Amino acid sequence: MLIGEFTHALDDKNRLSLPSKFRKELGKEVVVTPGLDGCLFVFSASSWKSVVEKFSKTSMLRSDSRNFGRYLLGGAASVSVDSIGRILLPDYLKDRAELLDKVVILGVENRLELWNEQNWIKCKASFEKQASDMAEKLGDIGVL
Repeated sequence: MLIGEFTHALDDKNRLSLPSKFRKELGKEVVVTPGLDGCLFVFSASSWKSVVEKFSKTSMLRSDSRNFGRYLLGGAASVSVDSIGRILLPDYLKDRAELLDKVVILGVENRLELWNEQNWIKCKASFEKQASDMAEKLGDIGVL
């Protein structure tokens, strides 16, 4: 399980070092894709396969399925993890998430999220104010 929050530097060649505690679980090949709320998602090859299998069960006759497929799958890139645990982020993904010199890396169960540090601070402050309400709703459906 991928959990935790880390801040790592993005070098001038768009390489990002993944936290060492995640490397074994992620493996040597990962998929980086546009995420939600302004971040990027990073999946291990096996987690990505599961996402794609679930997505393939949606109807391509529905416009929301087609459009989200274009967004998530069409924007994805398969990326190798080098011998010292770095990934090379494609420019179009780096730019989409506004990643600069400091990148916040969040472990969120089956994926990592990559955030622009300042965007993460704002987003985190916003949802932390709503944590009690979110917990109430999740409790109502039996999550917690």
